Amino acid sequence: MVIPVHDINPLRRVPWVTYALIAANLVVFLLTPGNVTSIDGSVTLREECKQLSFYDEYAAIPRELTHNKPLPQVATDTPVRVGGHPGCLLGKPKYHKVPFLSAITSMFLHGGWLHLLGNMLFLLIFGNNVEDRMGRLKFLVFYFASGIIAAYGFALADPNSTETLIGASGAIAGVLGAYLVMFPRARVWSLVPFLFFIPLRLPAWLVLGLWFVLQYAYASGAAVSSAGHVAYLAHVVGFVFGALVGLLVRRTQGPMQPPVTRSGRPAW
Repeated sequence: MVIPVHDINPLRRVPWVTYALIAANLVVFLLTPGNVTSIDGSVTLREECKQLSFYDEYAAIPRELTHNKPLPQVATDTPVRVGGHPGCLLGKPKYHKVPFLSAITSMFLHGGWLHLLGNMLFLLIFGNNVEDRMGRLKFLVFYFASGIIAAYGFALADPNSTETLIGASGAIAGVLGAYLVMFPRARVWSLVPFLFFIPLRLPAWLVLGLWFVLQYAYASGAAVSSAGHVAYLAHVVGFVFGALVGLLVRRTQGPMQPPVTRSGRPAW
């Protein structure tokens, strides 16, 4: 996969909302049980149960979203052994959960440093220009709308699933879709894996187009990913929604003119 590291697309103003979202994701990760993995990658059973209990309370769960009611039994932070196998004790939830709100809180939860940093890299590179084009408040509303629609789109495909859905990738996929429509010719410095990582300056339509095709291939089963349990369908839904919103912005504001660099040349 092509890994973007920087885009050549100057800003007109400081993207405070993008920075605030990145900071919020980092703080939540550091202060919640999502960050329980030790340096060697191991966790105790009690820590794992605490993490699962936390995710059941704050993560989005397809069955809860589609039925609009919490699960009758969830994981607790008490480890048990059933038939010699370790697990977590189940019990009635001790909290009141609003499924719709969990589609929002789940956007700030991540399963590890790699999950978090990968999402924040994409948000930093592409979110700033989308915020710059939309405006701060509209961008914030768009970001959350993308994440909510991505979560519900994923849930509707498997309405009885009790797998927890965490991460900002559904919302960020919406940002990528909007960026592709708004700035298709912007240049993006990317690392291309060929024997080793080669830095190349590629057009945004190629970088983000390849990303979307790959997500669609994984979601449809046309390709198999080695990344584990990833909600690729949520990425597809978020991206399509973002692209539609981007088209609406282009229609109302007109096509974006290439910004001028310090040398006086168009950036793309």
